[in-house]
Amino acid sequence: MASQEPALAPQKSITPSEEPETTPQEPVPTTPLILPFKYSNRVVLKTILERSDGGVGLVGEKVVIGGWVRASKEVRKDPPPQLQPEDNDEATASLGHKDASCLEILQTRVPILRSISKIFGCGGNYPVRAKLRPASSKSPVASIPSPPPIVNLLVSDGSCVASLQVTMQFSDDFPVGSRPIGTCILAEGVIHQLSEQGKQGIEFKVEKILHIGAVEDDKYLLSRKRLPLETLRDYSHFRPRTNTVASLTRIRSALAFATRTFFQDNGFLSVEVPIMTITDGEGFSTKFRVTTVPVKEVEKEQPEITDSTDGTNLEIVKAAIKEKSNLIQQLQRSDSDREALVAAQQDLLKTSQLLSQLEEKEKLRLEALRKASKAQVPEDFFSQPTYLTVSGVLHMESYACALGNVYSFGPRFRADRRGTAKQVVETWMVEAEMAFSELEDAMNCAEDYFMFLCKWVLDNCSSEMKFVSKRIDKTRTNLLESMISFSYERITYTEAVNALKNVADRKFETQPEWGIELTSQHLRYLVDEIYKRPVILYNFPKELKPFYVRLNDDGKTVAAFDMVIPRGGTFITGNQKEERFNLLNERINELNLPREQYEWYLDLRRYGTVKHSGFTLGYDLMVLFATGIPDVRDAIPFPRSSSKVNN
Repeated sequence: MASQEPALAPQKSITPSEEPETTPQEPVPTTPLILPFKYSNRVVLKTILERSDGGVGLVGEKVVIGGWVRASKEVRKDPPPQLQPEDNDEATASLGHKDASCLEILQTRVPILRSISKIFGCGGNYPVRAKLRPASSKSPVASIPSPPPIVNLLVSDGSCVASLQVTMQFSDDFPVGSRPIGTCILAEGVIHQLSEQGKQGIEFKVEKILHIGAVEDDKYLLSRKRLPLETLRDYSHFRPRTNTVASLTRIRSALAFATRTFFQDNGFLSVEVPIMTITDGEGFSTKFRVTTVPVKEVEKEQPEITDSTDGTNLEIVKAAIKEKSNLIQQLQRSDSDREALVAAQQDLLKTSQLLSQLEEKEKLRLEALRKASKAQVPEDFFSQPTYLTVSGVLHMESYACALGNVYSFGPRFRADRRGTAKQVVETWMVEAEMAFSELEDAMNCAEDYFMFLCKWVLDNCSSEMKFVSKRIDKTRTNLLESMISFSYERITYTEAVNALKNVADRKFETQPEWGIELTSQHLRYLVDEIYKRPVILYNFPKELKPFYVRLNDDGKTVAAFDMVIPRGGTFITGNQKEERFNLLNERINELNLPREQYEWYLDLRRYGTVKHSGFTLGYDLMVLFATGIPDVRDAIPFPRSSSKVNN
């Protein structure tokens, strides 16, 4: 049986008049290739210049950019020379005749051909070509005006190392010429591709200026070229406009983000420790006193102490009474002169009455003085001596003993007048504390944290590190890479001293001996010459570490460590805290520390004690190490020292 195909429904033919109406489709909105900053309408230059194609894929995009001028150049193009005929203008017109043949053109230009043509009768009525001359001011034909100048700017908004080339065409509606360095501009325009490939493949052509922040060029500090970093420290409000400080700041910001990322990813809680405290975090540090009482004003308003005893000295009267009493005792023993004894007794009585009167007057005087002083001298804000925090380690223990693992990131203050390339009075510290952990756990965490920071900078600050390699230290990137690949040597303080003692071909300024603090010269030799890698020293003599570090079984050393980095020195220190109440109490008494400051700290040992350890990283020194900048004051946004606070 033959299979039957299904019958098709008859199709109705549609005449043009019966064609179904089609509704016009609405245009599909297109997403721009580059989005503006969320909180303004401008596009951040980093999103243009740090694309893999250098921004070429954005050609044709209309955007708004803003930034500060780093370089400016005005380009003027000379007009093309205008040629004028020497004899007549009709010859010029004939040259442009569309129907002229090659022979005709040659006849107008070569005289001998013109003569031959006349002989053979093939010459045309074509005018002789006039000689051409350049147009001049005396020419009857007006010269072509010079084209308007083009202004090329390099603009940076601080988001990256690179700057964007910005082009502006001068016109009556757009009368903007060359701009001084530092001028702020906000402009709307289109991204174009440069015909000549240089450092950049794109330029930004301005169509509309939205804002110009003018600069007094003759007074602006950064109009001069390449100011030394020491000079820039006096103008910390302008420093971030320089490429060097801007790059350091971006690296510093990246390290801060990396710090929080590491601790959050590893289960630490962020805790802010107090900036003002009554506790000395180390027991022997120099501190800044916090007070609201102006000391000089107190001294000036202090009431004058006047003597109300009519010139009679109380101490003389007391000495006289003692002398008269001795005389009476002698007369009583001899019993020889009764009249002298009576006279001496009467004299003593009068002197004693005088002393009583003088003491009463002095008492009243001192009471009046106290009241006057209390009325004139303002009361201090705090009821007891209060200081800026030197270290938050002790306070961190309070939260570690309740929450497990905590960290703090903030400023610390030390009233030390010594100004060095690695020391300032206000510095930032990263402090971590872990409950139920011992010294080795703290060393492991510190090592992982440091390696994490080095890798983060390499992965997230590539353009800044290229700038560092070019301008500051060409080996810095390799150094950071080696910090990730090296294994870290761990040796005791005793082993380090012995290793240095065995060095025969090197004389140190301070000879290494057990019990002394190892100098930077000793530490450099350990990491650069002996071990050639980062070294973690641990188990130091107890005299070299704070009172709260756990005493080892030998009774001479404590569970503390220092991480020493090649070309960086020591900027990570850590320890295991003394959790045993009796030993910590003995240590406080041994060092004659003010016990009232540490009662709350001893409570952590009285109630639910636990083994705990942690470490501290000098954050500013880490920025110093990552960038290779030689002075820590250049790695801090607003450095503070005893001799200089600019703003």
